[in-house]
Amino acid sequence: MSETASFVDPVFLARFGLHRANAIDYFLHPLNPFRTKSKTSNEVLNMQGIGIGTLCQWGTGSRPGPLTLEEGEDEYRIALGRLTGEQYELLPLPKEVEGMTPQQLSALFTIRHVHRTSSSQTKVLGIYYILEGVIYKCPTVRGLMKAHIARTLEGLSEACDALSVCARYDPSSGYSWKFEPNEEDDQDLDDVLSYEQERRRRKRRRILDNRRPGERTEEEEEGIRASESIDRILSRLSKSNVVVKGKQRL
Repeated sequence: MSETASFVDPVFLARFGLHRANAIDYFLHPLNPFRTKSKTSNEVLNMQGIGIGTLCQWGTGSRPGPLTLEEGEDEYRIALGRLTGEQYELLPLPKEVEGMTPQQLSALFTIRHVHRTSSSQTKVLGIYYILEGVIYKCPTVRGLMKAHIARTLEGLSEACDALSVCARYDPSSGYSWKFEPNEEDDQDLDDVLSYEQERRRRKRRRILDNRRPGERTEEEEEGIRASESIDRILSRLSKSNVVVKGKQRL
């Protein structure tokens, strides 16, 4: 699955809204492509009527309700710790994130996918986050480094392209720089700039798509197959008796 994939269910959001008490339920939506196919401990607790919302309302035997949201989340984590298998944990809300306002933080939910073998041993399988109702997969370190390097190379390439336009060569004196072109050089400069812009556009698409030249995505392949199917249908229609007789009458 692509690292830029996402999932949103507007029906769930319109009916129930999204808050910390139902964020796990929203992530466990049957159509969510990020959720595991196997049965999770969260679903086992749901069948027992145990959720963050119900724990906040009724509490537990050792801690009767009503409970605060933080206490309900703690009790839910304790209930998950008693089970083994694949689980989804709602991580605590960060107190402060650089560049985000408190309102934006309240709309951010971080979910960790783990495989628990005991009450103290877990293996992290993935991290996801929900931002304003849209579920994303947290990018890997490799993906982040790749994106940063691609942006850096793009900036260096643009700088080299801008400087290459100003380079001049004379057989007697060699290379020189001319940063202020005169009227005679305007047309040549415009042609070079248009060529460089087109080259950068093609290069940017290759970097963002992360594919070899000539390689197509599944959507493009599907579009080509659909176009070929339409061409075949039109070809058969053009040879049908109805169309041929109509042309003869005209």
